[in-house]
Amino acid sequence: MKPLFFLMKIRNSISTRWHNKVVSKYWQSLFNKCGKNVSIGKNCTFAGYENITVGNDVYIGPNACFLTTNAKIIIGNKVMLANEVAIVTGNHRIDVLGKYMFDVKEKLPENDEDVIIEDDVWVGLRAIILKGVKIGRGSVIAAGAVVTKDVPPYSIYISPNKILPRFNEEQIRKHEELLNDNE
Repeated sequence: MKPLFFLMKIRNSISTRWHNKVVSKYWQSLFNKCGKNVSIGKNCTFAGYENITVGNDVYIGPNACFLTTNAKIIIGNKVMLANEVAIVTGNHRIDVLGKYMFDVKEKLPENDEDVIIEDDVWVGLRAIILKGVKIGRGSVIAAGAVVTKDVPPYSIYISPNKILPRFNEEQIRKHEELLNDNE
């Protein structure tokens, strides 16, 4: 058993290093802009990669899915996106009479809207972020959440009806002061 475990560990290590050096760098080169120290997990899907901007020190977990056609996905600095996070910037038209939705190719401006994730955000496992959403600085998105509206800075988003403060005003002031001191 020990030799088999050892071989599996070596294989996984080589696979991870190959992914980080080749696949992750390939995706980063296709993005509109990509900062430094960006890590992209295995098996991610990026449709509309030319509309994706990623800041510095960003982790995108395995199996993430970013779908964009006309709108932009903008991710700030020091952002962590857990496994299987989905970001979708558009919808299909459902208002055309006499055509199957599958056959409608035209889009209206309101069918696609940017998604903006500001600095220092953590998005939990399997969260889904939908079109037109801005996630404020320092926020946390709960695992499994479906984000359908803007999230104020330093908030914990659980659902559209349950958004909690991460810090009070004094703590935010102190937190930002300490961050500035450490830069």
